[in-house]
Amino acid sequence: MRLRTALLIVAVLCGCWGLLHAQKPFREYDTVEGHAESAIPPDANVPHEWTRARLMYRDYTGFGRFGFRRGGGSWTIDYPRSDRHLLYGVKRLTRIDSRAVEQPVALDNSDDVYNWPTLYAVEVGHWELNSEEAAQLRDFLNRGGFLMVDDFHANAEWGVFLEGIKQVFPDREIVDLPKAEPIFHTLYDLDDKYQIPGAQFLRSGLTYEKDESGRPEHWRGIYDDKGRIVVAICHNMDLGDAWEWSDEPEYPAEWANMAYRIAMNYFVYDLTH
Repeated sequence: MRLRTALLIVAVLCGCWGLLHAQKPFREYDTVEGHAESAIPPDANVPHEWTRARLMYRDYTGFGRFGFRRGGGSWTIDYPRSDRHLLYGVKRLTRIDSRAVEQPVALDNSDDVYNWPTLYAVEVGHWELNSEEAAQLRDFLNRGGFLMVDDFHANAEWGVFLEGIKQVFPDREIVDLPKAEPIFHTLYDLDDKYQIPGAQFLRSGLTYEKDESGRPEHWRGIYDDKGRIVVAICHNMDLGDAWEWSDEPEYPAEWANMAYRIAMNYFVYDLTH
């Protein structure tokens, strides 16, 4: 009996050890924009109840020479300043026990993605998924994961996003989210939403990007069989820039405020639905 108990304890300890080591530690990556000057917060490798992950992916090559960005790739746009600003907002505006840094995650057939149930993908008008990556993302979402996509604009980038997400969910419909959808009312009541432009507005004076198909904004989503949103789609918007520039007086506060409220609602929705 003592031997059996000892073996059981060893098995449990080994299992816990395996789980701890399946979760990859925090690290920073090169960024395509070359301004990763945000200081690393002291809790970067301290366990917390929740951490928002950032999806790493390869760049789409269908645009010819304009489709590939050297350096960190399109997944690093606004990284890490946008993430750090946002996550301090989570600490300030909610009771979520959040780490103050993001977690870059790849769909690499390891178990790592399952450790971070809230996933953010930026510039998905430039992403490219193969069949294995799409299958793992589908499994992640079917297990209860949540994906928020942001900062892609106009018809051409929508087409690239659609090509990727249809590999993930070929039979699930993308729908416009109604005003009464609970995701807009979990923390803040957001009946009146508007286009949130990127920092390019400070140069162009335009709230939209690319061409006229870059407006209006679209609040869309994909539901699972239980009626839960598993993919929240922010098309023709740039919430990432709004978070990143939220402490700059040149960027209008009303847009930054809306971007934070949307994020808080989405994250609380993910944790409660």
